[in-house]
Amino acid sequence: MRNARLLVVPVFAALLAGCGIRATEVPTDFGAAPSRAHCSLAGSDIATQSSAGMPVRVFLLCGSSLVAVDRAVRVPEVAEDSERRVLVAQGLLDELAQTPPTAEKQAGYSTDVRAGTAVVGPGRRDPEDTLRLSTAPDDLASYALAQIVCTFSDSAAAEGDGSVILGGPGTAPPRRYECTDDVRARPGEVDPPSAEVKDG
Repeated sequence: MRNARLLVVPVFAALLAGCGIRATEVPTDFGAAPSRAHCSLAGSDIATQSSAGMPVRVFLLCGSSLVAVDRAVRVPEVAEDSERRVLVAQGLLDELAQTPPTAEKQAGYSTDVRAGTAVVGPGRRDPEDTLRLSTAPDDLASYALAQIVCTFSDSAAAEGDGSVILGGPGTAPPRRYECTDDVRARPGEVDPPSAEVKDG
């Protein structure tokens, strides 16, 4: 009986080998396969991405988090501050809506911001630094809202305090949104914190 049991072991091992199952000493939990996205770009890849214009950073998705990449937007030198803020914001939206270049796509970068999103300045009763989107912030996908908030709040489109005042196309009061570490780390799970703002 003991000899019979000893014969079973090599036979079973041979069957496993025939099925293509490789032995491993590392415990596995059979979870999702690890992402191949490494979210980093070579210096030469980064250098070729920006064109003539004002240097800016936009936040793209990579590995389920937000990662800043360099871009450039064209803004007329003669633009006044209020007009300049809107022009910068529109340029940032356009950059966010573009499909990432090949090098970025291969590194795992993507965007959830849809083409055609527009921005205008404040309404009559809004604070002067309000930006009103053609799609209400509440109607945006969570990833897209996080990308826009973090991109705007880190740019000349905002006041430079890590927040931005956003509204939609209607008359609903705008809200002040913040880009936090949690939002950048988990944009699909953590919404940008927001609060009502007083009338301008």
